[in-house]
Amino acid sequence: MTVFNGSGAIEPPAVSIDLGFDHDHIWHPYSSMNAPGPLFPVASAEGALLTLEDGRQLVDGMASWWAAIHGYNVPELNQALQHQLPQMAHVMFGGLTHQPAVTLAKKLVELTVPSLEKVFFTDSGSVAVEVALKMALQYWQGQGEPGRQKFLTVKSGYHGDTFATMAFADPATGMHGRFGGLLADHLFAPMPPLQDSPWEPAAMEPIAQLLADNHQQLAGIILEPLVQGAGGMRMYRAEYLDGIRQLCDRYGLLLILDEIATGFGRTGSLFAYEQAGIEPDILCLGKALTGGYLTLAATLTTQRVADGIAGDGDGTLMHGPTFMANPLACAVANASIDLLLASPWQSRVQAIENQLHQQLEACRSLPLVADVRVKGAIGVVELTEAVEMNWIQPRLVDLGVWIRPFGKLLYVMPPYIISAEQLTLLTAAMYQVVDEMAQRSRGE
Repeated sequence: MTVFNGSGAIEPPAVSIDLGFDHDHIWHPYSSMNAPGPLFPVASAEGALLTLEDGRQLVDGMASWWAAIHGYNVPELNQALQHQLPQMAHVMFGGLTHQPAVTLAKKLVELTVPSLEKVFFTDSGSVAVEVALKMALQYWQGQGEPGRQKFLTVKSGYHGDTFATMAFADPATGMHGRFGGLLADHLFAPMPPLQDSPWEPAAMEPIAQLLADNHQQLAGIILEPLVQGAGGMRMYRAEYLDGIRQLCDRYGLLLILDEIATGFGRTGSLFAYEQAGIEPDILCLGKALTGGYLTLAATLTTQRVADGIAGDGDGTLMHGPTFMANPLACAVANASIDLLLASPWQSRVQAIENQLHQQLEACRSLPLVADVRVKGAIGVVELTEAVEMNWIQPRLVDLGVWIRPFGKLLYVMPPYIISAEQLTLLTAAMYQVVDEMAQRSRGE
């Protein structure tokens, strides 16, 4: 039955989510169908709040896996979709183009460093990285060096769950170790030193030696700038990133930066690489690109790389996602970027960073806490043992927050529009569950 509210707007009828069917048939991320864990049905979302079907409201500390930087039900983004929808929801990008894609490409070229001139749209972050790898490999084929088929990265990184990207997960601690025998073999340098450690140029020596010994078989280096995401939530110093750029220049290698998690303000600058004062050869963007509304990603590169690829024939890059440059996604991405740039995002991220520093510091004194780290709008409490998801997730919900830990990491990456009071609820819940974990481990 159609329901009209007081303003005359059409509302969908209230339907209870069938959790039994979900449990039996729907596979959720990083879960088992035999033991899927607890689920919490969401009825709506507004600002920094998720409203569950039972009426409880949770402060969202995850920004829907770091993408919903403006929060939920954003009028400007809603309007962008409503304006675009009657014109066209989708059209193939092969042989055709449209204004939302052209406008978005212009914005990305203008916002990034001058050398990044070429934009390839994809439909997910993992695929954006796959395209970056293809670009690098085809570049070297165009240079007459097809033997350069390996990449160098650092341990504790993460670049996606597709097959090419899985090969860059830490071979010892990464989540894709069970596929090791099926994946491409790349080189791994030690993890960069954490940002709170005094900078020592000697930190570059291990990766410099790897390059000296292996550079002739390498196409490039790929890493997440300043913050390693799902591989360990580790923050490292800008000097290390600058050193990587210098090493790439020394050996003529391409530098691929995966800013899918860090792009669009998360670390305090619009893009993390800005804090090192460097320019990548290939840049991957996603997640916050559309403000969390629709899946869209982009791979940007230079004229040098494009010309290098053209050296291998006509320059055709053999990739073309069905939903490449989807007009709806491009339209909402344009609106999201405009909204971000018009907002006081720098001061918001700085305020979040200051509050996370102040309020998470107390966690250091708790048993089971190995480290506390903060960078921009990212706060991490690393534990000495893995969390018990079937206990900690419902407990966090009971405390009125949505935080999704993994492994030994309890962390938040909230929307930039979160209030100080809402952020306090997140940090207080983090402290409380870690304290209760220690009590449980003692049998209290």
